[in-house]
Amino acid sequence: MNRREEWIAALESSSMRDTPAETISGVPLEPAYGDPESLFPGQWPYTRGPYASMYRSKLWTMRMFAGFGTARDTNRRFQELLSAGGTGLSTAFDLPTLMGRDSDNEMALGEVGRAGVAVDTMADMDDLFDGIDLGSITTSMTINSPAIILMAMYVAVGERTGVRRSALAGTIQNDILKEYQAQKEFIFPPRPSVRLVTDLVKFCTAEMPRFHPLSISGYHIREAGSTAAQELAFTLANGFAYVEAALATGLDVDDFAPRLSFFFNAHIDFFEEIGKYRAARRIWARWMRDHFGARDERSMKLRFHTQTAGVSLTAQQPELNLARVAIEGLAAVLGGTQSLHTDSFDEALALPTDKAARLALRTQQVLAHETGVANVADPLGGSSLVEWMTDEMERRSEEIFDHLLRLGDGSMLEGVYKGIEEGWFQAEIADSAHDFQKRLNDGRRILVAVSDFTDGDDKDLDTLYIGPDVEKNQLERLEAIKRSRDDEAVKLSLEKVSSDASDPEINLMPSILDSVRAYATVGEIVTALEGVFDAWVERPEV
Repeated sequence: MNRREEWIAALESSSMRDTPAETISGVPLEPAYGDPESLFPGQWPYTRGPYASMYRSKLWTMRMFAGFGTARDTNRRFQELLSAGGTGLSTAFDLPTLMGRDSDNEMALGEVGRAGVAVDTMADMDDLFDGIDLGSITTSMTINSPAIILMAMYVAVGERTGVRRSALAGTIQNDILKEYQAQKEFIFPPRPSVRLVTDLVKFCTAEMPRFHPLSISGYHIREAGSTAAQELAFTLANGFAYVEAALATGLDVDDFAPRLSFFFNAHIDFFEEIGKYRAARRIWARWMRDHFGARDERSMKLRFHTQTAGVSLTAQQPELNLARVAIEGLAAVLGGTQSLHTDSFDEALALPTDKAARLALRTQQVLAHETGVANVADPLGGSSLVEWMTDEMERRSEEIFDHLLRLGDGSMLEGVYKGIEEGWFQAEIADSAHDFQKRLNDGRRILVAVSDFTDGDDKDLDTLYIGPDVEKNQLERLEAIKRSRDDEAVKLSLEKVSSDASDPEINLMPSILDSVRAYATVGEIVTALEGVFDAWVERPEV
């Protein structure tokens, strides 16, 4: 049986049935094309896609990122996106929440609800998902340092609304390593932070089989200025580091690896991005089998979410961002993404308006239903350029893996720790960002409407305004919750969190769940953990 015959057999036996498709002119299309002995989608190492028929069976999830103001404000945006045809929710939190600080913390002044939704207590999480059936939609939460706390709140909302833990589906980012490398929203030192990651992985492995407890993210690495190859390699290296850390807790690789997911950037260099995604699947499959001994093919299948590149958007002539986002979204689809967020055209100026967010969603719907790109899996597979780019992305990544393994004396986890502590990742990203800016400055690259073609209509757009009332309302809400809760129950729950944190053998999720049920705040739980773990201060090498 040749590979094509094996692929056809997989299609026929798959629970994800193939739906026949044709061109706009009525020409029938196969789910994939290639020579009988060439690689087909769904075949190891999954270069051409993790599933045999890809989007012919199931379109990617159209997961729009939303979060601003109070939880009630964001709930209204969620409802709007769902009614407009969105098929998944993705939650952005404000900076105080991301940093584990409450809205009434002096450092939160002026930041409450500005860049995402403010969540202080369980009451906010109740409001955030009010009227939304958590058993029928999937939710993504972009949160890292305090991820275990927000996940506990989400589980508690499910309990209150009658949705079992085992029925909750979605993804929480929970990727702390890239925070030290790129995004800088860290609280604790790397090692105890990775303990929080693995505690959540163990909890979800045992209790929440439909939830991805870790989304290893290259998006923020790329936004900080890395190259495509650095984004790919740093992200996968972090993934390998987490696998090492989870194995060290006693988990079997095939128990947790099928629920790991990834999050990549969709930048503007079309073919480079497609090669990056294809290489990512191939590298992950080989490393999981050959380095970590995975036997379950689900452990070897890299599945990923994509977001178009925020850093590619311009404040000048912002309507041009509609074209940029469409091209970047197309690259993600041709690269085989499992879910996609398309940026709104006004995001270089402010958080998106309802209209801009709807246009971003409609861009995905045009890609899915009008262009025909969903009819054939990996339609660019076999292209000399695409295959070369895939190989080149893999080659450059393996060079970086070799460096990290040398740093860690054979351990990717220790190599990543050392790379963070010595500032190696940070320096590599900074050098790449500097090189790009030099090429832009000397004209080797053109950024339309910024470095050239600058004439045009730059009239002011109507943008979303987050007024001072948002912070005032959130502070009043938090004060009311603190007045009405049982202070003794909060105190006892926080003492238990501290006690459990002192014992590395105890999983922290149960005690944190008890704390959020008692209406302990995010900041109070973080403070309890800081008392044991300490806080991390970056000291860049000079």
